[in-house]
Amino acid sequence: MKDSRQYQASRVTWIGFYANLILMVFKLIAGIFGRSAAMIADAVHSVSDFGTDLVVVGSLKVASKPRDGNHKYGHGKVETLAAAFVGTVLFVVGVGIFGSGLKNIIGHYGNSPLEKPGMIALLAALVSIAIKEILFRYTINVGKQINSQVVLANAWHHRSDSFSSIGTVLGIGGAIFLGDNWVILDPLAAMVVSFFIFRVAFRITRESLLELIETSLPGIEESEILKIAESVEGVHNPHDLKTRRIGQNIAIDLHIEVDSNMNVVQAHDITISIERSLREVYGKETFISIHIEPLR
Repeated sequence: MKDSRQYQASRVTWIGFYANLILMVFKLIAGIFGRSAAMIADAVHSVSDFGTDLVVVGSLKVASKPRDGNHKYGHGKVETLAAAFVGTVLFVVGVGIFGSGLKNIIGHYGNSPLEKPGMIALLAALVSIAIKEILFRYTINVGKQINSQVVLANAWHHRSDSFSSIGTVLGIGGAIFLGDNWVILDPLAAMVVSFFIFRVAFRITRESLLELIETSLPGIEESEILKIAESVEGVHNPHDLKTRRIGQNIAIDLHIEVDSNMNVVQAHDITISIERSLREVYGKETFISIHIEPLR
């Protein structure tokens, strides 16, 4: 199952890698020959995809390793760390695109007036939107199927490229069809695109960092865990619940009370029933620790 999960994740990432390579070369050529600052910025954005794709593949390979003496909870946090890296790279790319657009606008009103973009730049942006949207939908479906945070983060990286290209289309199209007085729309579009990228980067990084600092599961999920435990015959007052995510899996620490007249075997059977019920809902790889106390 783990091997299948890693295979699916690696496959979708490598497909994205080669698609990004082709797109990056096409967009860079189109940006240079089409004299489009927005398209060159879009191509630079695609360059960042190569690094993140390699990080994704590497992290999935490490995360799929079995538990060992030094990692008794497995290597799932590596996947979370990689997702945080993807978010950080996105933020840096957004800053670069914003700065480049601002520089071109200042230059236009100074000593470096902008040229009107060519049609090849507009064509490249339209092609980029189509390919990136296909990659986003494919990658996010795989990410949901295998419950991989880093693959989902990479999917949103593809979607940020799609947003970037939409802004580029509007900027380049306006600069081409509205005349020389509107060439400023090209770098302005690049700046607008950067805000979409910031938004995606913030969400990905925030979710990953919350997991890395071992934030508990949402209250609704913790309430569900307590209900599942309480539904097992012989369980009283489940309390002192602690939860956290470990990559694609979760860890649950729980205290319960049982009849003080029970023997060890009976109490142990109750914990086995709780574990079985919880794993039916949260997966076979769920880490569960149950502390038994006498019923007061």
